[in-house]
Amino acid sequence: MRYNDSERAREVAERATALMEEVVLPVERERAGGMAVSSGTVAELREAAREYDVYAPQIPEEYGGMGLSFRDSLPAFEEAGRSLLGQVAMRVDAPDEGNMHLLELAGDEIQKETYLEPLVAGDIKSGFSMTEPMQGAGSDPKMIRTTARKDGDEWVIDGHKWWTTQGVEADVLIVLARTDEDAHPYEGCSLFLVPSDADGVEVVRDVPHMGGGNRGASHAEIRYENVRVPEEHLLGELNQGFVHAQERLGPARLTHCMRYSGMAQRSLEIAKAYLSERQGFGSPLSEKQSLRHRIADAETQLHVARTAIRDAADRIAAGDEARIPVSMCKVFTATVTQDAVDLAVQSCGANGIGKDLPLSDFYESVRQFRIVDGADEVHRRVIARAAFEDVDTEELEPLTRFGEPNRR
Repeated sequence: MRYNDSERAREVAERATALMEEVVLPVERERAGGMAVSSGTVAELREAAREYDVYAPQIPEEYGGMGLSFRDSLPAFEEAGRSLLGQVAMRVDAPDEGNMHLLELAGDEIQKETYLEPLVAGDIKSGFSMTEPMQGAGSDPKMIRTTARKDGDEWVIDGHKWWTTQGVEADVLIVLARTDEDAHPYEGCSLFLVPSDADGVEVVRDVPHMGGGNRGASHAEIRYENVRVPEEHLLGELNQGFVHAQERLGPARLTHCMRYSGMAQRSLEIAKAYLSERQGFGSPLSEKQSLRHRIADAETQLHVARTAIRDAADRIAAGDEARIPVSMCKVFTATVTQDAVDLAVQSCGANGIGKDLPLSDFYESVRQFRIVDGADEVHRRVIARAAFEDVDTEELEPLTRFGEPNRR
């Protein structure tokens, strides 16, 4: 399929494809299924990405990236998503990718020098510490209970977070906390840069979870008890934490969609290859009509998802928040990818659930996508609210109502 991508976006995507085919996928195939990748291998993959000129395409050149616009970066994100190692190699992996974008938008020059540049280089790791356990903020972020109070020239943070992706490994944590408890949470929360080794930061555990695959990413439970950070560690504007978080989450949801659409595409590629070679009941499985139709449906849905993602990205590039289109993309792409991976697993039979192919790792990874960055139900709520904002009741004028005979 051809999309309305710019010439530069296509050129970078072509180089990303070459990196994947010539470097990343061979490394993936050499590894035992489910085996965590070493830091040495990650470093080698990132060096290769630099050599192919596809490293951190979304980051401005002054901070160590390629300087592509958000929209032009998306096709490269999709290529990276074809392997769990591809996004790590190209430095478009969550949560660092979203955190780098947030630092670029909201950070001051000292914060960018201290945290953004090392993050882009891959010298440090980060976590976005927003979600809390039960009774705290989850799908309803207004329930946030973590607080930050001013004490002289310091902020004192107290709270309990969990599901902080990469929180165990993180060198710096971006923490959302209430800074004005008298205000509505959307107008009374702020973001803070908290070094993971600060006094009072306790990484309680890596929450046991589905997925992770060869990336081995953690999801940490973290306690913040009397954690003191200087006032200069306020990220962005005071009491504008939710505004800044949305600036991070909107684009991050689309980059998630592109990475996962790459996963869907590779899953279908594997399925089609297997179905073409595997014989059953007198002919290749690829000639069985039911399977051909299911593949056709999956290809159609993936095309629609890719088109919708690009439309939402164009809106963001034009200055629109595009909240509704982004929610639509998030819900639809998560389901499309989950269905494509499931179809690939089923098509490959025992080889689908084995670890010689990446499908079982994909299967474990994709299920979380319907929860992270906003559960399906939350995004559907947003979409439905907008859908019912301006209902035209004139469409019902021809109807007959009780006590009002229709005499037309």
